[in-house]
Amino acid sequence: MSSRILPLVAVVALALTAAPSHAQKVEKAAAKAAKLSWGPAPPFLPAGAKFALVSGDPGKSGPFEIRLDLPNGYLIPPHTHPTAETVAVKSGHFVYGMGDKVDKKAEKTMAAGQGGTLPPNMAHWAHAKGHTVVAVSGNGPFAITYVNPTDDPRNKGKMKTK
Repeated sequence: MSSRILPLVAVVALALTAAPSHAQKVEKAAAKAAKLSWGPAPPFLPAGAKFALVSGDPGKSGPFEIRLDLPNGYLIPPHTHPTAETVAVKSGHFVYGMGDKVDKKAEKTMAAGQGGTLPPNMAHWAHAKGHTVVAVSGNGPFAITYVNPTDDPRNKGKMKTK
């Protein structure tokens, strides 16, 4: 080898050995998820889910990411958000549909590794098929408005019945 190529080969070899492998990246992401502080979901979600803050502050302006740990059958009734919402499925199956009523015929399923982004003010609903963990991200402040106010857990016990 010429004296010019040898240093280049050494730099490339060093860069390849220093770059983390896919397995190392997955391991690092799993370790980060394991370190999350899990607690009950905020009152704007139905009871039963667990919640962890990954980054940012959903209540303030700016980017945020949260994780939701959902038991089998957990349903988030039809609702909207004033900002775009991105969902990435970490494990399980996240079933969703568009519209202001749950319609099992129109539902779609995202499996682990899949995700998508919904535009602002688009009515949608979702439920977990099996134990499911999702990452939800966007730009805050995060807000949720239920299509039917009686579905809003914050209204439970406050709504008058006829």
